[in-house]
Amino acid sequence: MRILLSIVFWIITALTTLIAFLIVFFLGVFFSPFFDSKRKLAHAQGFWWSDVIIGVNPFWKFYIQGLEHIDPKKTYVIVANHQSLADIVLLYKTHMQFKWVAKGSLFKIPVFGWCMSWMRHIKLVRGQYGSIRDVYRQAAYWLREGISVFFFPEGTRSHSAQMNDFKNGAFKLAIKEKKPILPIRIEGSWDIIPRGSWIFKTRAFCRVTVLPAIDTSAYQPKDFILLRDKVWEILATIPNKQ
Repeated sequence: MRILLSIVFWIITALTTLIAFLIVFFLGVFFSPFFDSKRKLAHAQGFWWSDVIIGVNPFWKFYIQGLEHIDPKKTYVIVANHQSLADIVLLYKTHMQFKWVAKGSLFKIPVFGWCMSWMRHIKLVRGQYGSIRDVYRQAAYWLREGISVFFFPEGTRSHSAQMNDFKNGAFKLAIKEKKPILPIRIEGSWDIIPRGSWIFKTRAFCRVTVLPAIDTSAYQPKDFILLRDKVWEILATIPNKQ
């Protein structure tokens, strides 16, 4: 039964993603070049896309909290832990405008990758120094344009529900650009679809928690490790649920 339901869900996801791409393509060709160069309308298609995927999935019980910590007038370096492919869907429920920093292989996925390119998300090709340099150049550009940038500082999905060590880039960038860090904790997405599998578990409880932003204005460039470790501790500490 889980296999059959998983197949049905993947078909629904594919069709929903195709519809989203057609809308994004239309906006990119006929609207964005003239009125929406930052691709905000295109990015906003992810909001209903996420609602549909979560709404039709019989396996997911989803909660989001802490939205009051998001100030729509501010620009953030957003960081979150990374447990599964489902994280991208869950994080669109914040309804924030941002540019993902994502590995280059995601941009090669038919339809989904095309959407990412049209929405001008930031591609990282691992193992290429030039790509890393370009990522931070593009990220700094968007921050200065008033668009938040989203990092998974672990660099890849964890092999378990436990967090990996964080890479330094997001924290160096936040200090350099004097932008606050907005931490987001993801819980339970590991239980939705474990790494290396396409079959969904029968029950999964997911929670996304937006935590208070961390002001970086008092940090010096040499303090990025302190900032990195502080954010890691915040995201690794899961409070008792009532």
